[in-house]
Amino acid sequence: MRFLSDLTEVTFTGIDHTFNVYSTLVEFTIPYVNIDVSIKFYGVIIAFGFLLAVLFGGRTAYKWKIDLNKMVDVLIFGTLGGIVGARLYYVLFEWNYYRMHLAEIPQIWQGGLAIYGGLIGGLLAAYFTCRKNGLNFYKLLDMCAMSFLIGQGIGRWGNYTNQEAFGTNTSMPWGMYSSKVEAYLLDHQMELMEKGIKVDTLSPVHPTFLYESLWCIIGFFILYYIMKKHYKFAGEIMLWYGVIYGAERAVVEGFRTDSLYLGDTNIRVSQILSAVLAVLCLAILIIKLLDLKKNPVPYTPVEVLPKDKDYEVRDRVGEIKEERTQRKNVAKLQKKKIKDYEKSLREGNDNGKNN
Repeated sequence: MRFLSDLTEVTFTGIDHTFNVYSTLVEFTIPYVNIDVSIKFYGVIIAFGFLLAVLFGGRTAYKWKIDLNKMVDVLIFGTLGGIVGARLYYVLFEWNYYRMHLAEIPQIWQGGLAIYGGLIGGLLAAYFTCRKNGLNFYKLLDMCAMSFLIGQGIGRWGNYTNQEAFGTNTSMPWGMYSSKVEAYLLDHQMELMEKGIKVDTLSPVHPTFLYESLWCIIGFFILYYIMKKHYKFAGEIMLWYGVIYGAERAVVEGFRTDSLYLGDTNIRVSQILSAVLAVLCLAILIIKLLDLKKNPVPYTPVEVLPKDKDYEVRDRVGEIKEERTQRKNVAKLQKKKIKDYEKSLREGNDNGKNN
């Protein structure tokens, strides 16, 4: 058994220190069957981000009183759908290669998963599971939005351990350099030049994984604040996610050196898709919020009674409290009237005796 292998020395322009980055956590051979196993940091980090996302989603589902057994079904099928969708999306835009290597299509351990494909596949699977189990799909989207940002914010550090998903050259203090970066740029220099991208293989590059990680983590706290203080309708948090993540990816994708392109053009698929997503979600969000401002409807995601709308439950509770208060006030008034009547009788008797 061997720990911490495949060392890469990574430097940053503004930091006088060399970081030792290992891509492999542990390697070992299973006895008797002689199967070699290699556990990569990339997979461990992705799994850790996924676990935190699931825990947050489960905790939120518990607070919102959503059936956790049904949520498990959504998690299982959504995860499977996400993996299949992520792979198919990547293969689709790299079809010139995979049509000649069909046997490699299911080999996801070799890399080649696209996050937008994962989102599309996961959401489609979750939608049909929600319909079957009778769950509110839009409310589920809101939970998933915050969980997505947790998983993405942490998972991007897997790209750091692999020294991948970086950008073009930069002179900024956070510019990153390593032998793996140099080797990748050297191998793909001609391809990048064909796309109009000039790179110096010996110069630092944009650590785009870091940009996306920070943006996603900050975005999570923004969405969490909106959920706590300004949550007005089911699906709102997912729309905010579309705006925040779409804007980030539309910007950061422009720095990437490993983008998927539309055919033989210089159009980056994820950049266009992200820009459209951000604008569309923002438009829907504005229309919905303006409508609610004119016609306000109370909303809470907590399912107090399964067959009643949340705002109807809250209104009924308010009515009951008001009725109790009115009864107490009536009882106090009646007691006061009785005391005043008894007092007047006593005063009348006293006046009769004095006369």
